[in-house]
Amino acid sequence: MKKNVNLRSLAAQAIEQVVEKGQSLSNVLPAMQNKVQDKDRALLQELCFGVLRTLPQLEWLAAQLMARPMTGKQRVVHYLILVGLYQLIHTRIPAHAALAETVEGSVALRKIQFKGLINGVLRNFQRRQQELLDQATKNDCRWLHPEWLLARLRKAYPQQWQAIVEANNQRPPMWLRVNRQHGSRDAWLERLKAQEINGHPHPRYRDAVRLDSPLPVQALPGFEQGDVTVQDASAQGCVDLLDPRNGEVILDLCAAPGGKTTHILEAAPGATVMAVDVDDQRLKRVHENLARLGMKAEVKCGDGRFPAQWCDEQQFDRILLDAPCSATGVIRRHPDIKWLRRDRDIDELVRLQAEILNAIWPHLKPGGTMVYATCSILPQENSEQIAAFLSRHPDARLVETGTPEQPGIQNLPAADEGDGFFYAKLIRG
Repeated sequence: MKKNVNLRSLAAQAIEQVVEKGQSLSNVLPAMQNKVQDKDRALLQELCFGVLRTLPQLEWLAAQLMARPMTGKQRVVHYLILVGLYQLIHTRIPAHAALAETVEGSVALRKIQFKGLINGVLRNFQRRQQELLDQATKNDCRWLHPEWLLARLRKAYPQQWQAIVEANNQRPPMWLRVNRQHGSRDAWLERLKAQEINGHPHPRYRDAVRLDSPLPVQALPGFEQGDVTVQDASAQGCVDLLDPRNGEVILDLCAAPGGKTTHILEAAPGATVMAVDVDDQRLKRVHENLARLGMKAEVKCGDGRFPAQWCDEQQFDRILLDAPCSATGVIRRHPDIKWLRRDRDIDELVRLQAEILNAIWPHLKPGGTMVYATCSILPQENSEQIAAFLSRHPDARLVETGTPEQPGIQNLPAADEGDGFFYAKLIRG
């Protein structure tokens, strides 16, 4: 039996790990959730995701309410105050409960000397709430994005950047992938309807279904039997474009956590699939996903820049390269991306993508198909990357996805759509 722990103190520690130490929330949060009772796990997640989603607003408010910032070992108290502000502004937690639990968090953090400060800041905010929130709407903090990313979005999408930012700031829709080997999407939608759950088919991606409201996977008909998988619609678009066939040898490069690997095998169960990723830890997820769906693939740990190390001279009929990228298209699912990425990272990622593209291209059979995909919305990683690749490789032909001058398809995040994603489909001549 887990003892009661202070959720607010755990949230403050998790947020500090992300913002100050560059840790990903998906790495930090599970260990924190293991410390709380099952009924409290969702609230802890909400506090962490929520603070990271609205961080600029909370930081601006804290600066108005405090004479000087908390530094050094006291920095965790700063994040505890942000957790308190988030609850007062963005949740339905009664104000007295949010206040009391947040102040008590200082005890759990062994910072009891700051109880008075935390209480004073939060009560002062309550008194000035409307005035401060009105002021915040006139400040750049209202966009909830770092300045470098706003600058890139304004340049790339002068007409659309505000819509992109607003979509990033929303909670993501829940998309599912119906296993076509287990029955049609329409039949599964009927099963959903029988349970009085509303689902909507995607107009372009043949296996994708969006739920009106997110649900635990246990509530989905046939989840345990592999009838359905949680996967964003745009991620599913990669495999629709790849169009795998039975009897082919297919490479899924940068494959972890394995959603696209299993989708390939659902689309072409008679294909031979190799799934490769550079991260040995994340490959465990590939094995888990294959096991849940009762599938087999050759799973290897390897660097996409050096394919000879893991496939010798082997060539493939089709290659899906889901390239390492800035992940700027999936911010609504992973708001910590805004605070983990730096402007300088983009040029480094562009170089890495080009290296992988150049290295893997000779391993595509003549006449074979490669789909290059990213979950980025930045042109440098996408259309510009593919335009440069086409100029270097006269044997590469772009098909079904744009023009050589403006190559690829760019999905942007939207309320009833998939995440931000880019695809380019290439044939080796």
